[in-house]
Amino acid sequence: MPDILIRKVDTATLDRLKRRAKRHGRSLQSEAKLLLEQAAGVEEAESLLDAWEQRLSNRQFESSADLIREDRER
Repeated sequence: MPDILIRKVDTATLDRLKRRAKRHGRSLQSEAKLLLEQAAGVEEAESLLDAWEQRLSNRQFESSADLIREDRER
């Protein structure tokens, strides 16, 4: 698995990251890796949501309340 090196991290940022890692019972490396993975996943999710929004933007949908009311009346 490839490695990554991040240079010139602000001391305050590094201290917060260390405290966060300790609070979660992880090493600094594990905490940083998790945060990077989550950030990359968020970007992918946002991209996917944008694609679905664009795909569905021209459609008209019925009111959910009307559908529920209709189902209850059966």
